[in-house]
Amino acid sequence: MRSLAASGYRQGPPFVRLALTPGAVTLVQIAALLPPVMATLYQTGFAGAQAAAALAAVTLVWEGAFALIRHRALTWNSATTALILLVMLPGTVPVWQLALAASFGVVLAELVFGGRGFGFANAAVVSLAFLIFSFPGSGIAANTPLVAASTLPGAMALILTGLVSWRVLISAFAALAFSVTLSTGEADLVVLLTAIAFALLFLVADPLAAASTNLGRWVYGLLVGGLAIFFDTGAGSAPSLNALVFAALLGSIFAPLIDHLVVMAMVAWRRRKRG
Repeated sequence: MRSLAASGYRQGPPFVRLALTPGAVTLVQIAALLPPVMATLYQTGFAGAQAAAALAAVTLVWEGAFALIRHRALTWNSATTALILLVMLPGTVPVWQLALAASFGVVLAELVFGGRGFGFANAAVVSLAFLIFSFPGSGIAANTPLVAASTLPGAMALILTGLVSWRVLISAFAALAFSVTLSTGEADLVVLLTAIAFALLFLVADPLAAASTNLGRWVYGLLVGGLAIFFDTGAGSAPSLNALVFAALLGSIFAPLIDHLVVMAMVAWRRRKRG
């Protein structure tokens, strides 16, 4: 296994390498989410505060129910899902739809697998996909420049702590920029980054849903970026966030396969090298 590690293979999720507990990872992610959350509440006012209270209550209830059933201590790992949904969903979405979508994602993508770190998909991605499928009129809120700018401090923190791979961010953004350039003839990178910054960081590059090998991260990012353009039915300087949600969901399904193929390729290459 030492040779695989030298080739970029990482055993387990980032918080194992960093010797952090899932709770500590959640705390870092919440800290990274706070600036865009505050920007969102500033822009949405009472509607945003109402949505925040509903999402917090729903995720806490489900965490408490599963902790009671499994005789475990209560955790607050689903708080990150609530905060991501708060930023990505407009204040016009009814509270009951928010509660239903959050319940679907938290339960089916996270808690039924044993909690944070045991599932393969981002709970917020599953919640958003459910909402888009079930209530077509409930679109995802477009990122404002204020939200995009407030995402940058959290991005730096997550990259420096190793909880987000810069390889995923660069490859996904490059694929999106290249595809937009092919379809429109030019790409305004600032407009593109503003539109997708938050979703790219907290949905696509989620450490539990993305690939774990270094080469796999490049492939995963390119795959998600390409799928987002493929799923996008509109035309413009950036893909729709709806398309990016479904691309992230499908990418998370393929991420384990990508890692498996990368490890197999590295093992085969080393065997041939050693004769």
